[in-house]
Amino acid sequence: MRCPFCGFYESKVLDTRSADDGNYIRRRRECADCTKRFTTYEKIEDVPLVVVKKDGKRQVYDSTKILNGLIKACEKRPVALKELETVTEEIERDLKNKLEREISSSLIGELVMDKLKNLDEVAYVRFASVYREFKDISTFLKEIEGLLRTSNRRE
Repeated sequence: MRCPFCGFYESKVLDTRSADDGNYIRRRRECADCTKRFTTYEKIEDVPLVVVKKDGKRQVYDSTKILNGLIKACEKRPVALKELETVTEEIERDLKNKLEREISSSLIGELVMDKLKNLDEVAYVRFASVYREFKDISTFLKEIEGLLRTSNRRE
């Protein structure tokens, strides 16, 4: 860290504290050359996720879109809003942990379906029917049969 008074590049950290409700770290420093003290603030760089759609268009990731999709899929189902918010947070955390700044919309859809499968099977089928664009009843039945097979393995 360069000293603002003399420009020397070495300093000693005297004190470290959390600032702005934990969003920043405040460090009190002393220049190794001129011994003057100064304060620096550190903030985690938050680079936004970009979603790459099927048609190649890109848009900034918006977790409310996932939450709204989950709410629609779980309409009239015994699933609490708090559970849906938790699922949305888990998906966002999973995406950020991938350390990729561009995420395909298909990956997001698969993550949502994985979470819904464990949360509510009816909501899962609802979401899958829209996400996978079921064209006819046979595709719908294949999805339900797959769900039944995995359900029977768990029992």
